[in-house]
Amino acid sequence: MTRIRAAIAAVAGALCIFTTGVLVPSSASAAQLTEVTDFGDNPGGLRMHAYVPDNVSEQPAVVVAMHGCGGSGPGFHQQSGFAPLADQRGFVVVYPTATKSTAMGNCFDVWSDASKRRGGGSDPASIVSMVEYAERQYGADPQQVFVTGSSSGGMETNALLALYPDVFRAGTVFMGVPFNCFANEADFPPTVSKCVNGSMDRTPQEWGDAVRQAYPEHTGERPRVQLWHGTNDTLVPYQLLGESTDQWTNVFGLDRSPTSTDQPRQGWQRENFTGADGVTHVESISVQGAGHNLPSEGMAAAAVEFFGL
Repeated sequence: MTRIRAAIAAVAGALCIFTTGVLVPSSASAAQLTEVTDFGDNPGGLRMHAYVPDNVSEQPAVVVAMHGCGGSGPGFHQQSGFAPLADQRGFVVVYPTATKSTAMGNCFDVWSDASKRRGGGSDPASIVSMVEYAERQYGADPQQVFVTGSSSGGMETNALLALYPDVFRAGTVFMGVPFNCFANEADFPPTVSKCVNGSMDRTPQEWGDAVRQAYPEHTGERPRVQLWHGTNDTLVPYQLLGESTDQWTNVFGLDRSPTSTDQPRQGWQRENFTGADGVTHVESISVQGAGHNLPSEGMAAAAVEFFGL
């Protein structure tokens, strides 16, 4: 994978690194975003907000939606477009807020040893506690739990899918990197990161092994994965979409050549990777000309459609 050009240094100086810039009107319903302070075991020290629509379904689905560095759960609630879809379709949205302080602001932990181990005592374990709270408090269906995130939140989405394939049914990753890409916290900032600049380029088998080793006892189905990236992203370079696609197609034992391609919307080039069972287990979507600013218009709806909600 090619290295990042020098332009990254200028981009990385912004406080809004790893965040989205899309503005989506919030829901017009009377439902309110609510902070939950006693959701359970919280080794990562995260904050939790929940959005329960007025017309919440009986035994609703749960969508965990995570912001990028420098963001917050309430901010992602306003910006990402998932709340209006929850109003329409009756699912619950859980918005974690990261509290780990880095050079780019508060980010979800995807670099520590604890964040790469199931039950390891960092952010992934806290997020699973939030899901368990939603199942207890809102009667949510444990078979209908989904996860999505942007940049730092997208990276955490890949981690959760790898570590807890028995918790999440599917995930959508916006502008992420493969699971277990970062060596440590010093490797996280884009300007110095071996993960981001291409030095951590691995074979599909090596990327797939990282996921399999995250929970080697798992023998059930794997969560389906949808991957998004802008072709002009210079902060988390577009090449990393290929690395993530390598990882998940290998996990599912799929050929790296797509079974089909299409354009669900102008500027979206989608590759579909379908198994012998007829199920599309991996989708890889390139957004032509987009920078580090996903999700944008229509993408939350496409994610919810991928989830089957």
